[in-house]
Amino acid sequence: MARRFAHEEHVNHEAWAIPYGDLVTLLLAFFVVMYAISSVNAGKYRAVADSLSTAFGGPPKSMAPVQLGRTQLRGSDYDRPSLATAGAAGPTRSAPVNVPRLHENNNTDSAAPSATRESASHAQLRGLGDRIGDALSGLVQQKLVHVRQGSDYLEVEIQSDLLFPSGSALPNTLAVDTVRKVADVLRGQPNALRVEGYTDNQPIANALYASNWELSAARAASVLHVMVQAGIAPSRLSMTGYAEFQPIADNATVEGRNANRRVLLVILPAGQGADAVTGADTRVRVADAQDIHRDGRTG
Repeated sequence: MARRFAHEEHVNHEAWAIPYGDLVTLLLAFFVVMYAISSVNAGKYRAVADSLSTAFGGPPKSMAPVQLGRTQLRGSDYDRPSLATAGAAGPTRSAPVNVPRLHENNNTDSAAPSATRESASHAQLRGLGDRIGDALSGLVQQKLVHVRQGSDYLEVEIQSDLLFPSGSALPNTLAVDTVRKVADVLRGQPNALRVEGYTDNQPIANALYASNWELSAARAASVLHVMVQAGIAPSRLSMTGYAEFQPIADNATVEGRNANRRVLLVILPAGQGADAVTGADTRVRVADAQDIHRDGRTG
């Protein structure tokens, strides 16, 4: 009888490839899912964020103008009136309503006291302008300082080259002396004051100032600090920087760039806050203001 031999079973040495392939497939699926979850449409995200911000009354998350004034913006559609958005179109904006007081009569008699107050305020600003012009008479004659009066403000324009070295916001000795002379006139007055900084269009980028925005704001802040040190109450002061975006002359010429590098001291009527002057009316002020000379005449 023949002897039977047991055949050895064949060993599959590549059996590991099956679970390995399953593992790789699962990892691929996992990373695809993770990528799909992490990929966000930036435009849709901003739209949703702004909608939520508007619904809950928070500030806008997208690009918006710098707010000026005391009214907080509510979302990207500016559905609450403020000095920064006055006059802009918007279906949800409510117009301010003037509610007459109980003791006021609905007739034209109240116009007379109002006109009297406006006339007194204009005269008070006029007097301040004459005193500032006298204090800075030498610089006014050299046309380094201009004193102008509009219908409801007084404006002192000082060339930045007189106040600061090129590309710097550190005031020199003449700058401190000039600003202190203005502060001496205003110290005992109730008027609020707004300091505005402007530059030309020459780019700047260094360790201190990334752009002309920072430079103009820093220069305005430097003048503001000198005013505070000279005795002006900080509650009467505010400041802002406009960089090169509010020129009054052509930046293509040296003379134009010199004119555009300036600091404005905007003096408001007594009883009006310093945040009531916005950048929107800066060009109007320059256009309708009149220079005040030492003898009090305009021209």
